[in-house]
Amino acid sequence: MLETASAGGIVLNAKGNVALVLNGPTFWGFPKGHLDPGEDAFTAACREITEETGLTHLTLIKDLGSYQRYKGTPDGGDDMSEFKTIYMFLFSTDEEKLKPIDPSNPDAQWVMSGQVAAKLTNGKDREFFESIVPQLRQE
Repeated sequence: MLETASAGGIVLNAKGNVALVLNGPTFWGFPKGHLDPGEDAFTAACREITEETGLTHLTLIKDLGSYQRYKGTPDGGDDMSEFKTIYMFLFSTDEEKLKPIDPSNPDAQWVMSGQVAAKLTNGKDREFFESIVPQLRQE
């Protein structure tokens, strides 16, 4: 089994909505992706958010730590060929327009924070989000 590292973020707009991205035809998740060789998690998170949402004005609020899961399948299941450690950061932005650059992520949407968990395809992503919701209310 391949073990990889990914990084990404929970990005809040001025209304407190969260940016989610469509990865492939049916998989909704946070903007995130693999670290490039020699790249640190924060740099990768910023790059992936820009590629998958088009957002460039990001303000770091805090490091949210990491969680682990298998690569996701389109239906939210586990692809056991890859085990990921995902480093996450909390950002804010004053931008409103989402315009993905990466063709692998054809859509991005602002989702009200109370509806994010239901929209996420992967259960581990959902568990992580639910665990950090209290931190969103503090910001």
